[in-house]
Amino acid sequence: MRLYGWGFVLVVSLAYASDNDPFETHKLLPPSSVLSCENVDTKRTLSLEDVVNLALCRNPQTQIAWQSLLYQAALVGQAKSSFLPTIDATGSSAQTESSEKYSSGRVDKAALELSYLLYDFGKRDANEQSAQQLLNAAAASNDGTVQAVFLEALQAYYSLFGSKASLDAAVEAERYAKESLSASEVRLRVGTATQADMLQAKTAYSQAVLTRIKAEGNLRSAQGTLASVLGFAPDTSVALFEPSMNPPTHDFEKNVHAMMDEAQIKHPDLLAAEATIKAKEADVKAAKADGKPYFSLSSSIGHTDSKISDQDSRVSTIGLYVTIPIFTGYATKYKVQAAKEQLLLSKAQYEKTRQDVALNVYQTYQTLVSETQTIQASQDTLISAEASHNVALGRYKAGVGSILDLLSAQSALANAKQEYIQALYNWYIEKATLAKAIGVLNLSAIKGENE
Repeated sequence: MRLYGWGFVLVVSLAYASDNDPFETHKLLPPSSVLSCENVDTKRTLSLEDVVNLALCRNPQTQIAWQSLLYQAALVGQAKSSFLPTIDATGSSAQTESSEKYSSGRVDKAALELSYLLYDFGKRDANEQSAQQLLNAAAASNDGTVQAVFLEALQAYYSLFGSKASLDAAVEAERYAKESLSASEVRLRVGTATQADMLQAKTAYSQAVLTRIKAEGNLRSAQGTLASVLGFAPDTSVALFEPSMNPPTHDFEKNVHAMMDEAQIKHPDLLAAEATIKAKEADVKAAKADGKPYFSLSSSIGHTDSKISDQDSRVSTIGLYVTIPIFTGYATKYKVQAAKEQLLLSKAQYEKTRQDVALNVYQTYQTLVSETQTIQASQDTLISAEASHNVALGRYKAGVGSILDLLSAQSALANAKQEYIQALYNWYIEKATLAKAIGVLNLSAIKGENE
């Protein structure tokens, strides 16, 4: 029964190891990009940094990417396990009944079997390398997902305040239209304006009210979008600090070729594609090793307790074995061919990704340059439109200006404010988009913009 005792100890030890991480695959995982999910109090006023962190904590996309990463880490552990021996315990207890004398009774058997693959011409090494490279690809993909959710949260944040600023502008335009309507009604009463002037001013006022109502709807929609990005119900109200909206800087302006070169080194999609190529190269090695011999060691120890013959026997064996594949029905040949085709496919996909990344960096950079210029132009337009509106309103109140001039000036002012607001918030979004296009979007990119 000593064999049973050792078997029990072995099973308990292996069960304990299975609940842990004997190969410490968790150390292969990249550090979390999330600051701390517990430190964000959603009931207080949130900064942009809090918004981004909440999105990374609660967005399902990041959870899916992280679970995929854990899955790949487990596959690395699975590949490493092939370097260790396998131990199996078997046992049986059979009761035999026979009409013959001395042929009935119980037979108990127990055995431990050990199998150890000694050499397989590098197949295990190739499988481990493939698993490790796929883990690297998953880590890069996880980083790409983090940056995508990061940008999504930032866009929702700035779009919310852009919608709020648009509403403020719409309310001010409505006030201007109301003031113009009041001025036209005064002039109509004193006989210095026509009924048509008053009706035109009333129409402009109604249009301003409609614009304000639409702006209120856009704001509520933006609030719902941000809440959804943060993992809340769309009708959840979130208090936010307003961004400082510092004047745009030109620190992004550098050689666009240097940006594209940097993206070739740092972009998560390219890093994932590179790791995938290395994994496929390892798969080719593993497929070739399938057609080669492998050597293994096998050992067993068993105990038989027979009540029929009243015998208690122990048997132990040990042997060195070699397996030589002679003919596999051409399976190995096609397995190698398939692995090579997968390698060529991954290289083609890498080249496509490389071109897409370079184009995205170039286009995003040009968009950011245009937005920078648009801000200056729209700011000049806004200053001119405000002055023009003030002059037109003063002339109309004085009785020397027409209602058409006043309404035209009001419309130009409202459009100028909307264009400036849109350009300003778009600049901050495009700046972050450029960082993501390069593959370097992180919290340092928004320092100074969140409070």
